[in-house]
Amino acid sequence: MEVKENSVFHNKIKIPLAIKEYLPAIISFIMLAAGILTEYFGSMFFTNKVQIIWYGIAYIPVGWPVIKAGWNTIKRGDIFTEFFLMTVATVGAFAIGKYPESVSVMLFYSVGELFQGAAVRKAKGNIKALLDVRPKEAHVLRNGQYTLVSPESVGIGETLQIRVGEKIPLDGVLISEKARLNTAALTGESKPQSVVEGEEVYSGSINLEELIEVKVTKEFKDSSISRILDMVQNATSRKSKTELFIRRFARVYTPIVVYLALALTIIPFFFVDEYVFSDWLYRALIFLVISCPCALVVSIPLGYFGGLGAASKNGILFKGASFLDVIAKVKTLVFDKTGTLTKGVFEIQEIHAISGNKKELMSYFKAIEGKSTHPIAKAISDYDMDIDQFKVSDVQEVAGKGLIGVVNDKKVLAGNLSLMKGNGISVDEKTQNIEKSVVMLAIDGELKGYVVIADALKDDAKATIIGLKKLGISHLVMLSGDRESVTQNIAQDLQIDSALGNLLPEDKLKEVEELQKKSKHKLAFIGDGINDAPVLALSDVGIAMGGLGSDVAIETADVVIQTDHPSKVIKAIKIGRSTGHIVWQNIIMALGVKLVVLILGAGGLANMWEAVFADVGVALLAILNAVRLQHMRWD
Repeated sequence: MEVKENSVFHNKIKIPLAIKEYLPAIISFIMLAAGILTEYFGSMFFTNKVQIIWYGIAYIPVGWPVIKAGWNTIKRGDIFTEFFLMTVATVGAFAIGKYPESVSVMLFYSVGELFQGAAVRKAKGNIKALLDVRPKEAHVLRNGQYTLVSPESVGIGETLQIRVGEKIPLDGVLISEKARLNTAALTGESKPQSVVEGEEVYSGSINLEELIEVKVTKEFKDSSISRILDMVQNATSRKSKTELFIRRFARVYTPIVVYLALALTIIPFFFVDEYVFSDWLYRALIFLVISCPCALVVSIPLGYFGGLGAASKNGILFKGASFLDVIAKVKTLVFDKTGTLTKGVFEIQEIHAISGNKKELMSYFKAIEGKSTHPIAKAISDYDMDIDQFKVSDVQEVAGKGLIGVVNDKKVLAGNLSLMKGNGISVDEKTQNIEKSVVMLAIDGELKGYVVIADALKDDAKATIIGLKKLGISHLVMLSGDRESVTQNIAQDLQIDSALGNLLPEDKLKEVEELQKKSKHKLAFIGDGINDAPVLALSDVGIAMGGLGSDVAIETADVVIQTDHPSKVIKAIKIGRSTGHIVWQNIIMALGVKLVVLILGAGGLANMWEAVFADVGVALLAILNAVRLQHMRWD
């Protein structure tokens, strides 16, 4: 039985879905009930032929689609399928007068199909919900006026207008003063995001407050929401190793049980004194019903569908069911630092005035750093204070060292220790030995003070490390291209097991290779930048931070977290583990029950009703167990 959104009971007639799905089972149930009532209470009024008619009518609505499906698979060269087993078993049961049992097998099978269809639609619904997010139209500025067009026809550089409540159709840069956006479709976060002029905005985001304009930077096919949808749709077609194994197992297992059933019918003739063909045929038919691999073939793919759907619902995109298996086995987690555990934005952590006061120090700092576009300069120039009275001129940037210029007719230097020493500025030993990113300021040859600049930790960075340790992740590592002293300080603050700084991309690659050689378990790497792509590809599970981050990292990674929250990695691991637990619960339950009832059936101790439970009943239980994934919480 294949996991499909539409069961074998669907046809091309345009009738309502509910009727199309449930009508065959309803008719069959009513006719089966009529047949049983006729058999037990109407024998004085009805002949045996009339009873056969009731059961025959009951069999056709649920049995014919299965017989047809079995015939189609035989024409394709695949004989030993569950459809073949069900057909042989039920037709045989009908032939030897076991009418209620024969109809019941097909009826319960059809009910199982209905449960399966509903469960798969629910699981796929969580994944395909993103399809409703893809914008269908765009207001683009052409010939001096806004025209409604398809997003596919909009080119890079064109201007879009987005009204309140509308979705941004393509990725771009905000050219309005400000905007407030709902990015839940992309990030899974309900908290609105504030954006200012010049910042990037992404397709699928909803404009919340006022009319805005956006300059397009990517074509529709390359937009964030389109890229995410492609990854989600591809994920459902990539099978896990367990899923592939079960399918291969079913192909070998099914013909074996058919031959065993045949042997069970014929071989006793040579050894049993009072051999009754119908009795042994009945046992063989029971054997066939029990041996149907429906519970395995249905519930295992459904379990992975549930895992992928639950992950998508939580803003985590697995690029295939196989990565649900792998992430569950991860014991070593390697983090990139900047943009993964830290915000990737420099901020002033400390202000130290050596001569004069902090206000004067920061006034000169802000004045001169405002002339540079360097990230560290931006962190200082964003300091909140008024410097209208300061006049800046003759600013020159010394590569890798800092700035030299004139502020209010005074020579000002702002930069690192190397800049100060190179210009004869005296710096005391204590200041020289600070193991942090320090920017110093000197006025007219005298050191006035310094600020400590740091890349701030993400709000959930500490909680992420604590949560991962609780999950039993035995080895946490941080690799960074930042200075060794800065890297070690952050690692100590987060209580990460080991950390290395001053690493080039090829150095990170070597370190991860060494870790893989030493570890007996799976290794995951979490990064966000282009320079992380080689390591993401090498690791057992590559996790890209931020669905809106580096395109190269996202394309290379096996798992994409749609937000900038590293704590989502905890949810990803929990979902992977829960999926694995449920899949193996279903495998053990299905095989265990079948084995017991097979032995009982071969010995004549189980009838067709027990066989129905061992097949369809266990399949239903397995489906219900798999559905639990869609209702679990991983907070």
